[in-house]
Amino acid sequence: MDPASESKMTSEGDDGRPIPPTSLPLQGGPSQRKKLSAPRISLSLDHSEDDLGETPDDLDINVDELDTPDEGDYLDYTDHEMDWEDPGAATRSGTSDSYNTIPTYSAEEERRDVKLWRTVIIGEQEHRINMKVIEPYMKVISHGGYYGSGVNAIIVFAACFLPDSAREDYHEIMENLFLYVISTLELMVAEDYMIVYLNGATPHRRMPGLGWLKKCYQMIDRRLRKNLKSFIIVHPSWFIRTVLAITKPFISAKFSSKIKYVSSLDELQELIPMDSIQIPECIIKLDKELKEAAENSKMNSFLQGTELTAASRPDRQDQAGASSS
Repeated sequence: MDPASESKMTSEGDDGRPIPPTSLPLQGGPSQRKKLSAPRISLSLDHSEDDLGETPDDLDINVDELDTPDEGDYLDYTDHEMDWEDPGAATRSGTSDSYNTIPTYSAEEERRDVKLWRTVIIGEQEHRINMKVIEPYMKVISHGGYYGSGVNAIIVFAACFLPDSAREDYHEIMENLFLYVISTLELMVAEDYMIVYLNGATPHRRMPGLGWLKKCYQMIDRRLRKNLKSFIIVHPSWFIRTVLAITKPFISAKFSSKIKYVSSLDELQELIPMDSIQIPECIIKLDKELKEAAENSKMNSFLQGTELTAASRPDRQDQAGASSS
């Protein structure tokens, strides 16, 4: 055998296949080549002694003994596949199942939903207010300007804007409204302040409960209690007078001394400036009716007094004639 044939057989192996390289060239030239030993790999597809081994008998699989699912175990994905391509295909095919599509959620709707919730800190605790629930009742508290010198705020609380206690969601509304009132009060007040409680034109079913008022008083920050200089109640009713009389033993004497009753808006105007106070129309109407009723009562009293005086004069004349005779 010539050297060329011998070299060819050596490079191809005994079975005529090329022998894999036993070294990998590295960068840097032949002087830096590092030899790595590579295992002998058989590329033959036939079974031979060089194979890794034959499959043992215990791993033989008998296809006949395998449990195959019944027809009822199969899941029907036909309708679902049709729905991916055409949502109306299920309806046209006669199936009774209906698939509701997920509604789209725009960026504007997301921003609006974020505005429906407000996070506030009251008493070092974080609370969330559902602004959508209390939206019709947010006029219950407002800023009425300032009095005196500095930034002495006037806070107006209008009970006529409270919800009706007959509502099914009354407690939910009052809970969120309570958090709104307390948090708004802390934002409005910087130094001293007074509260003007507009009690008129408020039916009994809209009056805040004793527990709600007590909770408000307890949740008010110590700074707000201290800086409160006056609590003016306009058009007080027997109900509010009774509530305050009952709660008087549970509140401080200093707070009780800050409570003042005012019977009319004219009387209120003598105490504080009214330029920035927004008085509801129902209270203005009530104040006018009360004023007319008071004037009519005075007139009736005057007329009754005049009639009594005129009726007493003939009796005096008769008595004087009898004494002279």
